[in-house]
Amino acid sequence: MRITIPWAKPVFGHKEKEYLMNALESTWISGGQYIERFENEFKLSVNSENCITTSNGTAALQLALLALGIRPGDEVIVPGFTFVAPANMVIAVGATPVYADIDELTWCIDPLAVERCITSRTKAIIAVHIYGNVCDMDTLKSIAGRYKLALIEDTAEAAFSKYKGKYAGTFGDIGCFSFHATKTIVMGEGGCVLTDKADLYEKMRLIRDHGMHKEKRYWHDVIGFNFRLTNLQAAVGCGQLENIDNIIANRKRMYQLYCGQLESEPGVFVQYFNPEVDPVVWAMAIKIDPKAFKGGRDFLIQSLLDVGIETRPGFYPFCVLPLYNTPKLAVSEAVGLNVICLPSYSSLSIDEIKFICDQLKKLKNK
Repeated sequence: MRITIPWAKPVFGHKEKEYLMNALESTWISGGQYIERFENEFKLSVNSENCITTSNGTAALQLALLALGIRPGDEVIVPGFTFVAPANMVIAVGATPVYADIDELTWCIDPLAVERCITSRTKAIIAVHIYGNVCDMDTLKSIAGRYKLALIEDTAEAAFSKYKGKYAGTFGDIGCFSFHATKTIVMGEGGCVLTDKADLYEKMRLIRDHGMHKEKRYWHDVIGFNFRLTNLQAAVGCGQLENIDNIIANRKRMYQLYCGQLESEPGVFVQYFNPEVDPVVWAMAIKIDPKAFKGGRDFLIQSLLDVGIETRPGFYPFCVLPLYNTPKLAVSEAVGLNVICLPSYSSLSIDEIKFICDQLKKLKNK
């Protein structure tokens, strides 16, 4: 079956191509003016002091952990239900991820579960803002402060979402973002870190560029990496930022249209957002009651694909992945194995969303 409605699709305005061609013609395709421009414009757009672009969102997480001095023997608390990047980067720096269960309604990390995971070896918490939702940052900041832990925000899925009027990614020590082809801002790949702490900012700039002294070329002060973004990607990002108000408005429109179709549908549960959260939804994620759909989630995904609708399963919880060898997490498992992400891009039409929801409803047990 040919896909007629893809799961994700980049939406471009009028400036991305112009800026990209300008970057190409300048011959500055690695470093260049668009990198600094994007860093300045993005930090201003979310009211942060400092922004450093990275090659992708996963590199942003690794850069954050390195800057905070996370090392072998340390433990870092991550949610039991999320994309694997946070846990993988904890392992990459030699530390040990410890998995905390999630809230059954918001699907974000549960602060009570976080506190139960803290040991004398715990050095940091990674709060993942899942599908555009925002974690309970007041409680997480309080826990981090009491136990003297670093707090990293994985904001890959929640760019421009707000909690109590403040942007996600600006609460913790470091906020990490992704600009992957499916994300709210699209560069193909790319990411960034935000911080209001001058010492962390300087350290991350150093690590990102092989640890090379900025005033003395090929003099290396620390062990570093190449986490740099290209000028070409940054040029596309600058074009995206110029159109961000429309992108956000259309994502909110998409979410409201889906809710109008599905919120009262038996057997279908829409992710809950606390009143303090103003979400910019990355993915329209729903949890299904497997008893309501013959064959469960996998049947549903295939049946929708048969009529040309591409979807994605929820992330497999770490507790069902043998690679990660973690104890059972009841809520993470109940959510992760029953979530399906419907097509989620800002140019979806009313008719397309109604078609998707009608096909979903047809697949329920009669």
